[in-house]
Amino acid sequence: MTTSDPAARPEGAAELAITFLYFRDVPVAQAFYERVLGLELAIDQGWSKIYRLTGAAHVGLVDETRGAHRASDTKPVQLCLRVADVDAWHKWVAGCDVAGLTAPKDVESLGIRVFVFNDPEGHQIEIQTATR
Repeated sequence: MTTSDPAARPEGAAELAITFLYFRDVPVAQAFYERVLGLELAIDQGWSKIYRLTGAAHVGLVDETRGAHRASDTKPVQLCLRVADVDAWHKWVAGCDVAGLTAPKDVESLGIRVFVFNDPEGHQIEIQTATR
């Protein structure tokens, strides 16, 4: 193959999917994600803590002083989890003293029942159940 030929895409699918969120205080974020969402640490990279969400989907909590990005007050990313019973999850989360908690609502156009709340640094978490 010459250097002018494009490289072929490697065979196979990705092994993991990790969405990284950046935090000023990772230990507080860890406690929240473990206590409220019930996540278990899958990969401990020291200043990056990676939690399995489901299947090969993970969320990484990164110390902003070490990661590629910095935590910011504006959080344009939402972490969404689809669950079997959104109302049971709402009852649980309501007792966890979280910020920004909304009431569950049906969104007919999307075929979901959903509510949202914020983690300790303002990242929005959406919990939803399919209604169709």
